[in-house]
Amino acid sequence: MSDPQRYTRTAVLLHWLLGLAIITTFCVGLYMSDLAMSPTRLKLFNWHKWAGVTILALSALRLVWRLTHRPPADPPMPAWQQRAAHWTHRLLYLLFFAVPLAGWAYSSAAGFPVVVFGVLPLPDFVPVDKPLSEVFKLAHKTFAFSLGALVLVHIAAALKHQFVDRDGLLQRMRFGRP
Repeated sequence: MSDPQRYTRTAVLLHWLLGLAIITTFCVGLYMSDLAMSPTRLKLFNWHKWAGVTILALSALRLVWRLTHRPPADPPMPAWQQRAAHWTHRLLYLLFFAVPLAGWAYSSAAGFPVVVFGVLPLPDFVPVDKPLSEVFKLAHKTFAFSLGALVLVHIAAALKHQFVDRDGLLQRMRFGRP
């Protein structure tokens, strides 16, 4: 039987996998964007695209899981914090999809197809169009930095609940027994 005060094991696994993937991919994206053209830069761009597709798939799986499995009740907190948490989660889910889709559109518009793991070519999301690629490049970057900021807010709120409020909120999303 599962603990009604905790997320399911699958939800916990998806949460931490997606969190790790997003943070790692964001850091790689920052690093690779400043590199001079080289085999390393090309390899990192391909890895970044593969990670983006993986994040998109994990996000879809996580959304389906979340829609079909009720989360545990929130601990008591002021109404404004509850609203802020709910809106932050909604924006996180939106950006889980917007960031990789904008990146895929950017890659397609720039004429660089996405070939997952070097073997599975994905269809172009949009036609090749240099001006359009610049729009999607800016969208991808803006969405990615927005997601990064929201992840930091999410982490800060979780740490506040753990160390200031001491309300057990963080225990709901950890591995292991209660």
